[in-house]
Amino acid sequence: MTSNMEKIGILLINLGTPDAPDAASVRRYLGEFLSDRRVVEIPQFIWQPILRGPILLTRPAKSAKAYQEVWLEEGSPLAVNTRETAVKLQALVGPHVAVDWAMRYGRPSIAERLGVMIRAGCGRILLAPLYPQYCAATTATALDACYAALAQLRAQPAIRTLPPYYADSAYIEALRSSTERQLAELDFTPDLLVASFHGMPERTRALGDPYYDQCVASAKLLGDALGREVRLSFQSRFGRAKWLGPATDEALRALPAEGARKVAVLTPGFSADCLETLEEIAMRGREEFFAAGGNNFAHLSCLNASSEAMILYRNLVGRELAGWLEN
Repeated sequence: MTSNMEKIGILLINLGTPDAPDAASVRRYLGEFLSDRRVVEIPQFIWQPILRGPILLTRPAKSAKAYQEVWLEEGSPLAVNTRETAVKLQALVGPHVAVDWAMRYGRPSIAERLGVMIRAGCGRILLAPLYPQYCAATTATALDACYAALAQLRAQPAIRTLPPYYADSAYIEALRSSTERQLAELDFTPDLLVASFHGMPERTRALGDPYYDQCVASAKLLGDALGREVRLSFQSRFGRAKWLGPATDEALRALPAEGARKVAVLTPGFSADCLETLEEIAMRGREEFFAAGGNNFAHLSCLNASSEAMILYRNLVGRELAGWLEN
């Protein structure tokens, strides 16, 4: 480290993405992601043969096709949206704070970007996992990777971490404003709003993970702010274990029979649009809903780098940097 370490840094962290929408890239990404013991809590001597065998031999090609459906000219949607968020936040906080971004899995890696920030003179760094609701498989593993990188250093920077903001008034206001803006742009009025969060095995809740309760709280607070029902569901089930429910795919197939033939789905647990929102919900979810008899369907975009998102992040980081920044 240099002798001048007066600069403040903010590292925005998201989940991760393959480098390209091809089977080889997806295989490398899934191999890293699904080897994380925070993500798959099965004993490794049982899990690794399954992962290295049937999963990594068959799933990458299928997932690559899904990535090809949503891939942008600039790269993966998650990377593009996270990078844009960092650029816009940098403009808001000014040159006295360095804003960077990293992925827990894939590139740019957390260790790489922390190293760049430290070499640039950041002696105080706010680690900001962009997960409103805390989960060991998201927030905790992102911070694990940060701490592992810092453990390799003799001289470490001062560190702060962004807490979960699932019930923060600024987060709920950002969701309310974004939702109302997008609903106003539709050519139909939804019978129901569905808030789809990423699923987790039910076992994680029994072990004390607060994720489920925080998702419930976020959906209720958003419904209160909108003055209408927001139906909670969970997506992206994987494997045979029981997962948090109700399941989004099952809910979408059941809604037309319940009289909800015009539906809008938002994904407030995702800070940025990605494969799970753009392909799983906006494409496959739409198909399943129409096949079940639905008439109108809309996927509402994540906060991404919208004006609502930037107000939220400026508020959050401003609070967390109190005492480091002059008023």
